[in-house]
Amino acid sequence: MLYIKEEKDGVFFKVRVQPRASGNRLAGLYGDAVKIRLTAPPVDGKANAACRDYLAGLLQVPRSQVEVVSGLTGRNKMIKVTGLGIETILKVLEF
Repeated sequence: MLYIKEEKDGVFFKVRVQPRASGNRLAGLYGDAVKIRLTAPPVDGKANAACRDYLAGLLQVPRSQVEVVSGLTGRNKMIKVTGLGIETILKVLEF
């Protein structure tokens, strides 16, 4: 079951990033997190930037509305999205 929570300042959900994949795509669930495969390497914040860019494009919001709030140096991250409701995010992520 996906961990997702709506608060007054945005919607928070967990992601598990797999860097250096063959393409950028959703890869289902990994425990209570959305698994995302990214082509970016886990060096100098490139995977974090790619994660933000990918999710912003997927959710059709500006990159500034997607923030990595925890997990900057690991594969498990907490994402905050502002300007969208929980239902919209679940529909886009297909859960």
